[in-house]
Amino acid sequence: MQDAIRVLLVDDLALVRTGFRMIVENAPDMEVVGEAGDGAAAATLAVELRPDIVLMDIRMPDVDGVEATRRISAAAGHVRVLILTTFDLDEYVYAALHAGASGFLLKDTLAADLLSAVRVVVRGDAVVAPSVTRRLINRYVGTRSPHLTAATDLEALTEREREVLVLMAQGLSNAEIGARIHVTEGTVKTHVSRILAKLHLRDRVQAVVYVYESGLVRPNGPSDV
Repeated sequence: MQDAIRVLLVDDLALVRTGFRMIVENAPDMEVVGEAGDGAAAATLAVELRPDIVLMDIRMPDVDGVEATRRISAAAGHVRVLILTTFDLDEYVYAALHAGASGFLLKDTLAADLLSAVRVVVRGDAVVAPSVTRRLINRYVGTRSPHLTAATDLEALTEREREVLVLMAQGLSNAEIGARIHVTEGTVKTHVSRILAKLHLRDRVQAVVYVYESGLVRPNGPSDV
């Protein structure tokens, strides 16, 4: 299958993997290249098979989805990881995003939305619903000490880039940010690309975590821009 999105399925339940396989293989632009029932096997297969994306369960025995994501990010950084979880406030989700995942979805997500999310993540963006992002930030970031960033990194941003970064952290899409600051969506995309490059971040999810852990924005508090 030429130019198909290569998908690795990871879940400790074979029946769940079968369900996701059926969904993915019904998409004309995707193919399943492998399956794993635990995180250790997932990390190994990600290196061997070089999929475009891993659909990763988070709660698995022995090596869980968080550690598997960390290993994949270290050994096969180009491989994207999309977390699939039963609970929208699973305590491991934040850790998985921190480990390098490009977002997460609930397992009851509609098939069409799952396939759309896969395409978005493979294109280099991230998938985390704004409302879920805010709940995660409110619950977890405030309990951790800042360690992702330094003031010198933020000083590399222009005033407009800092403004866009804060709006990203609030869960706004590029189009919504453009409407808020009266620029085109294309201009916002350019700002986002420059922000990620200057802060050495891979995608919007990491940017959101970065913003809150740096103290630029506080959960439920005013921003500095």
